[in-house]
Amino acid sequence: MRYGIMVLCGMACMGLAGCGNKPASQENGSGKKTDPPQEVARPVQETLKVVRNSLGMEFVRIPAGTFQMGSPDDEADRNANETRHEVTLTHDFLMGVCEVNQAQYEKVMGDNPSFFQGANLPVEQVSFEDAEKFCIRLSSLPEEKASKRRYRLPTEAEWEYACRAGTTTPFNFGSTLDGTQADTNGTSPYGTEKKGPNLEKTSPVGSYQPNAWGLYNMHGNVWEWCADRMGDYPDGPATDPQGHVNGVARVLRGGSWRCLPKGSRAAFRSSEVPDLRSKSFGIRVVLTQSF
Repeated sequence: MRYGIMVLCGMACMGLAGCGNKPASQENGSGKKTDPPQEVARPVQETLKVVRNSLGMEFVRIPAGTFQMGSPDDEADRNANETRHEVTLTHDFLMGVCEVNQAQYEKVMGDNPSFFQGANLPVEQVSFEDAEKFCIRLSSLPEEKASKRRYRLPTEAEWEYACRAGTTTPFNFGSTLDGTQADTNGTSPYGTEKKGPNLEKTSPVGSYQPNAWGLYNMHGNVWEWCADRMGDYPDGPATDPQGHVNGVARVLRGGSWRCLPKGSRAAFRSSEVPDLRSKSFGIRVVLTQSF
């Protein structure tokens, strides 16, 4: 089953070093540059420890914890598949600070399928199957094998937990999105009448403000594949959920540059068949390593 990426989007529609922490100046649809977004709900913790791998990819430790997954009944534009329920993650994990950029992907895979070309732009035009292969090949690099570092896609629960970073609002920076806080179609803003830019393209990884756990671009830019198969949430609390055993479609999270801001909400769920590629589909990975 597909959950409307193409419908939602159609309506609106550096090298290997880790992502930078300075928002890039952006251009809107008219070719005019807009100032870097300044709004952020919570400051990034100064104590965050960044782990770097042999390609310079950066990861931060996300602590185990319990949170409310999904959206409250009164959240605007919520969907029926966002049933709110308690989820407990019993283990810390290392989440990619940024989406995988094109230089990193090409270094591992030997090619760059992206529509928007740029070393520090997020890789796109990648399917779920491509994302899985990337994780396998990255894990097989000599330096990574020697350090016993293995990579995988995040579970849907891990993704939302990491995105929220302790918040309960539609976005980790608050309740409104007009295209200045994230790369989405700001001409149809969420929670405000103020319209913002519609860049109609991806932004460099590390653009805009990070969330409280130091993660960039969790809202907008490119959809991010998750490991789970799409399906209904459980009726009650869940511990370390892995998604459904049956089904074909794989979960995508975060929205993208071409979509309405409502599709970039922390609770918004979408999915696609595992072999589908799109210039709005990208990758963020989890590093598995002993702490």
